[in-house]
Amino acid sequence: MMLKGEKAVVCGAGGFIGGHLVQSLLANGVDVVRAVDIKPLDEWYQVSKEVENLSLDLKDKDNCLRAAENVNVVFQLAADMGGMGFIENNKALCMLSVLTNTHMLMAARDMGVERFFYSSSACVYNADKQTNPDVVALKEEDAYPALPEDGYGWEKLFSERMCRHFEEDYGLQTRVARYHNVYGPLGTWTGGREKAPAAICRKVIEAKQSGSNQIEIWGDGKQTRSFMYIDDCTMGTLMIAESDIREPLNLGSDELVTINQLVDIVEDIAGVRLKRNYKLDAPRGVNGRNSDNTKILRDLNWEPSIRLREGLAKTYAWIEQETLATRTLVGAAK
Repeated sequence: MMLKGEKAVVCGAGGFIGGHLVQSLLANGVDVVRAVDIKPLDEWYQVSKEVENLSLDLKDKDNCLRAAENVNVVFQLAADMGGMGFIENNKALCMLSVLTNTHMLMAARDMGVERFFYSSSACVYNADKQTNPDVVALKEEDAYPALPEDGYGWEKLFSERMCRHFEEDYGLQTRVARYHNVYGPLGTWTGGREKAPAAICRKVIEAKQSGSNQIEIWGDGKQTRSFMYIDDCTMGTLMIAESDIREPLNLGSDELVTINQLVDIVEDIAGVRLKRNYKLDAPRGVNGRNSDNTKILRDLNWEPSIRLREGLAKTYAWIEQETLATRTLVGAAK
């Protein structure tokens, strides 16, 4: 199903990935007729004037029916989530996203939607396969037997199964991507929900601006991750949504780094070297996680390719502008 010219709704459009996805879909000829998010419009990261923008709580089924009205394609990205600090301390809140996913699937079925894209997460993977920083890249089948991230990961895995069964039982075509650590500009960079790349950029910027020359790192810095730049994420999302692949697919970079190496790169971008203070009792997640891209390469002849240093340079520059703008506003208010 080629999506060019198709009518689509993006759920979670006020968030980081959702805001970028609306722009990417429009640029690729998809008729995004509606963008929906629970947040008030003035709190959205991006607002596209070309589409109908609605502030709706999609945990409510009637709102889901409104969102799915007169569209052919649903992109379901709406969820209560954040970085590791947030999901480890808000397990019940994360699991309540099951209401959004359930009601959006029901609404899509009832409104005659043809295709439903669901954004899952690498947090669905079995924790026993992520105990070593020198992790073997995770294949899609490594989600079972199930032992996902408590709370957030369980909800994502359950919703993947719902997508599968809605296709089997009701004929709603569903496509699922497992996002691996997406980062980039126009996203959360402070407040507790930010992920590691944004948090490290902010901390380096603050240390440089204040002259403290110190940075706090959660964990021992040896845990490993791969990080995917937002442009790769939106491109991969469109390709998976258009594909005939019915099983969940990894959507992530396979460029594995330690958190210490992530800090190294940001320090190089900033032109500083900082004293590192390790907070060993802070939330840190699994010891190692990386994306095995064998299937996406085989099935789509594509994989995320934007290098971490390139993406971080753009992210750092944007967060630096945001911090300066914030300081200017605070100064003007005094």
